[in-house]
Amino acid sequence: MNPVINQMMNHRSIRSYKADEPIPEDKLDQIIRAAQSAPSWINGQHYSIIGVKDKARKQKLAEYTKNPYVADCSVFLVFVGDFYRVELASEKHQKHFTTKSEEDLLLIASVDIGLACQNALTAAESLGYGTVCIGGIRRHISEVAEFLGLPEMTIPIVGLCIGVPNQDPPVKPRLPKEAVYFEEVYQPDTLPLLEAYDETIIPYSRREGGISYTERMANFYDKPYYHGITDFLKKQGFLKGSK
Repeated sequence: MNPVINQMMNHRSIRSYKADEPIPEDKLDQIIRAAQSAPSWINGQHYSIIGVKDKARKQKLAEYTKNPYVADCSVFLVFVGDFYRVELASEKHQKHFTTKSEEDLLLIASVDIGLACQNALTAAESLGYGTVCIGGIRRHISEVAEFLGLPEMTIPIVGLCIGVPNQDPPVKPRLPKEAVYFEEVYQPDTLPLLEAYDETIIPYSRREGGISYTERMANFYDKPYYHGITDFLKKQGFLKGSK
């Protein structure tokens, strides 16, 4: 198998790191430049990356995200959806940033960040580091934005822990390919595949309480997980004019 594909298929989320082992600057530079090499909508590169290395600041972000391993990783990268640069460009060329109210901005930022974050993750793992993505950066989104000094038209979307692994977890099996890849049109009759996957994943789901995939998804989306996101977005200048 191609070594790059093999590495990607052997991804594991690492939640325990050897503390006080910094990533050399040349290695971090490679990771950031790899992230920047990801494709983006209209080459707008609608994201910024904030690297947090200071121990006390990582600890604070660990508290905000409720992910203790944020404090122990070598560097915590926060991927920020960024349309502040569009504001600057609009002012420079005397144009009106009239699409602030469009929900599509959030999709654009999320896709750009997803691609850049995956590039950073793959680069870091190719250098022997462990990683885990942190959606909890949105748990206390207003506090995180203030902590990071974010201007209007920016939003923290995901974090990425990078560090020297202090564990060697197994690779979790993924959904059957037939449940996620369809030829030509969507195939909705996938419940039997999900039920089969339930039995496969339970031995790997101790961290989630040893429950099945379908039960975990049903529980997770039974009620809002993070609160105040819409209010925060409007405060930051997004969704202006929307109800």
